[in-house]
Amino acid sequence: MTYQELQRENQQLRASNEAFKEKISAMEVQLGQLYKLIQGFKSEHFIPEILEQQLSLFSENADKTGQVASPKETITYTREKQKHPGRSSLPEHLPVREVILEPVEDVSTLKKIGQEVSETLEYTPASLVKRRTIRPKYARKDQQGVVIAPLPTRPIEKSIAEACLLAYILVSKYIDHLPFYRQIQRFKREFGWEPASSTLSDWMASCCQLLKPLYNTLKQKILEDGYIQADESPIKVLDSDKKGSTHQGYQWVYHDPLQKLVLFNYRKGRGQQGPKELLDGYKGYVQCDGWGVYDKIGIDPDITMAGCLVHARRKFVDARDQDKARAEKALAIFSEIYRQEGAIKEEAAGDTDMRKKLRLKKVLPLLQQIKTWIQEEQFKVLPKSAIGKAMTYFINQYPKFEVIFEDGRIELDNNLIENAIRPLALGRKNFLFAGSHKAAQNAAMLYSFFGSCKMHGVNPQEWLEDTLQRIPDHSIQKLEELLPGYKKASL
Repeated sequence: MTYQELQRENQQLRASNEAFKEKISAMEVQLGQLYKLIQGFKSEHFIPEILEQQLSLFSENADKTGQVASPKETITYTREKQKHPGRSSLPEHLPVREVILEPVEDVSTLKKIGQEVSETLEYTPASLVKRRTIRPKYARKDQQGVVIAPLPTRPIEKSIAEACLLAYILVSKYIDHLPFYRQIQRFKREFGWEPASSTLSDWMASCCQLLKPLYNTLKQKILEDGYIQADESPIKVLDSDKKGSTHQGYQWVYHDPLQKLVLFNYRKGRGQQGPKELLDGYKGYVQCDGWGVYDKIGIDPDITMAGCLVHARRKFVDARDQDKARAEKALAIFSEIYRQEGAIKEEAAGDTDMRKKLRLKKVLPLLQQIKTWIQEEQFKVLPKSAIGKAMTYFINQYPKFEVIFEDGRIELDNNLIENAIRPLALGRKNFLFAGSHKAAQNAAMLYSFFGSCKMHGVNPQEWLEDTLQRIPDHSIQKLEELLPGYKKASL
């Protein structure tokens, strides 16, 4: 073997060794993440060990190393010892059942000087009530016909279920995460009534058919403000064409932080067709993570894509086990970004122009600091390592991060929409899958309404019962009045 051949073989072995090390490193990170999931621990909480790491390289007081020389002072103060607040008071709106306990001895000759009152809580089980509607019939004189009161409009004609029962069943499933079969078991145990599972499914389908125009109105409202957040979450669906397996569908979620409304839209896949169809004609900002489909949607000149800092930060959280020093340096700056953002929200107090101005001054330099640091460190790490992927993701998404600073309405991240998706994740653990593609879209409709109720602090049971009672006779031109939070917004 010649010297040149030996040298080439040596180079190949070194390259192969580096690739092998890179692969092992990536697998170690994946193994660590799986271990955390198995142990039920997936915290992204981080407290910087060195406060100075949070400070910006662009500060006027920074020295040559980029650290800020902050003046030190000793502060002492005295405060009163906080007393335990004691037992929380019971809500005033609860009904009261008074029980008066008189002494055993005769008090007829004694003078009452006061009383001791203690409050405790009782639980009264829910009850099914058989509603019997009686309509007297009257014969007109001279055999001119019969007079009888018309039946009131009900959500489902010729059904035994009133609006309150329908609302209870749907809220139990999509907020309390009780599948129909568990609800049937409870009805049988507590009331001796055992409805068929198909009956509850038919009731749900009928309610969704009734609510569909309101769902379309919700969609229009969300797309009219010019700023939405978007994300997607998987859902297993039974498919008659796939025997022995389930179909992997997706709930695409669109959130309007300004109107506090959320829309779930079921699609069979994770491709661009679903969001492209829904966003057809939309003009404004779409805030999302780095999923490639959104970049294809962003080709539309009327749509501007904004990034999500939480997704970028999460990559560095995942890299802590592999490269703690570099990961925590980035996380420290992220901590300062969110500390500044909290102070800006408080100072701006809803003034979006002021929020934009303060962000440009205090937050953008910190983001630029991360970018500058990554550009210096990026070629010192393996591209496929966890820290390398985190850095690459940040640089690729950086143009979208800059978009956040164009409008004071835009949030730094998609956390609000992730909170809206959480009930879907909990439901997956209880339902395992949707019965059909139609059922998955019906679920999307109900998740939309209940998620919007939560954002407005509206009781979903009361809202749905009221809506099911009113919508059959409500003007289709005024459906917006039935959306969660409308009354609050119109006051």
